[in-house]
Amino acid sequence: MHVTPLVWWLTIGLTTALLLFDVFVVGRRPHEPSRREVTIALAGFIGLAVAFGIGVWVVAGHQYGTEFFAGWLTEYSLSVDNLFIFLIIMAKFGVPRAYQQTALLIGIVLALVMRGIFIAVGAAAINNFSWVFYLFGLFLLYTAVKLAKEGAEDEDEYEESRLVKWVETHLPATSEWHGTKSFVVRNGKRLITPMFIVVLALGTTDLLFALDSIPAIYGLTKEPYLVLTANIFALMGLRQLYFLIGGLLERLVFLSYGLAFLLGFIGVKLVLHAMHENELPFINGGHHIEWAPDIPIWASLTVIVGTLAVTTVASLIASRRMSDDERDEVTGPRGH
Repeated sequence: MHVTPLVWWLTIGLTTALLLFDVFVVGRRPHEPSRREVTIALAGFIGLAVAFGIGVWVVAGHQYGTEFFAGWLTEYSLSVDNLFIFLIIMAKFGVPRAYQQTALLIGIVLALVMRGIFIAVGAAAINNFSWVFYLFGLFLLYTAVKLAKEGAEDEDEYEESRLVKWVETHLPATSEWHGTKSFVVRNGKRLITPMFIVVLALGTTDLLFALDSIPAIYGLTKEPYLVLTANIFALMGLRQLYFLIGGLLERLVFLSYGLAFLLGFIGVKLVLHAMHENELPFINGGHHIEWAPDIPIWASLTVIVGTLAVTTVASLIASRRMSDDERDEVTGPRGH
């Protein structure tokens, strides 16, 4: 896929403009957004993503268009799972509802910056070392097995990172909220506020999420431009999604298992791709056979859409039949 420098800069410029609009217009005042507000914004972001994917399909061909939609849906589904942790972080630090929008917005901006770095590093590694697909694939398989074993139980016990713990114990701080300010000055001394700790927790958590999401999307497309734009569109609607489906998240009792299957599938796809790229022969009756096939992107998109649909429907049906206690046994208490 040939992407000119002009297209790269236009994409970065438009993304920056949308973020600035979100920061200075939508988020100009701390408040808990209404359902109507977040529904309109989320519909807008989803519409932009679909329009962009159709544009890629028309301009660059159906192969790249399908790759974008597969990557975007995968990143979006992983983002929904990440919302569980965001809910727990907000509850743990007692973030007032009016300030949660600002905290999420700053965290998402940090996530975009960090994922941009990860994408660049991943692209450089892929271009220079084809065997990196083995590492990505095995890592995703390990993550899938771990997620399938634990289900969502690990999400109800958020553990602060070492960096967050160090900041809490070593930097001068105030326990009082000062709106959305991260720093205040008292008696000539600069202090960090609870908002600073929350943003730091969200940022470090986003960094860990990128360890799963970036290898996963590189298993669906090797085009850095599509990887970046899929991540941008997935993250841009995350804040609205947080407020819109916070209650619905509790009902997605099988989401972790569906994501485990998806990560496992993409992990296998990456390993097969690496074997295909390296042309590893398999011996059959003394003859060398190029056995390792590449899973076509249309098959990947079908698996992704089918898995998400089955997981969502099964979760909603099962949660409707469960009591609150039974649901907690499957998903773990969500901390709110």
